[in-house]
Amino acid sequence: MILGVGIDVADVARYHFDEIQLARFAKKIYTEAEMAHAMKHRHFAERLAGAFAAKEATRKAFGHAIPWRLMGVRHERSGKPYMELLGRASALPALRGVRRMHVSITHTKSTAVAVVILEGDEPQAAASAEVAAR
Repeated sequence: MILGVGIDVADVARYHFDEIQLARFAKKIYTEAEMAHAMKHRHFAERLAGAFAAKEATRKAFGHAIPWRLMGVRHERSGKPYMELLGRASALPALRGVRRMHVSITHTKSTAVAVVILEGDEPQAAASAEVAAR
């Protein structure tokens, strides 16, 4: 069952920073892993825009603001992105009954788009499991 959906679009031009702006923005928005991933690519602004869009889509899927640095886009060996929730935000999926988070990011030279889908158990199955656990 889908528990939440979020989508966001980011303008890549907004992520072309000089070194000082990049350091300031990175400290506020991105995890170290996100910055390392972005900076190893020639067109890092596309990666930064994609990560930002994924974070914003995650906030929309959950229905409220999550601190920027308490979530970060990571990548499986295949390149498939996933959202890592850190610190106190790591409890959100369990609190909301989220079993799986699906993340998709795409970008061009000018635009990045991300979609996040939160998936959980059917309400009846979750209620039955809760009753059985008592």
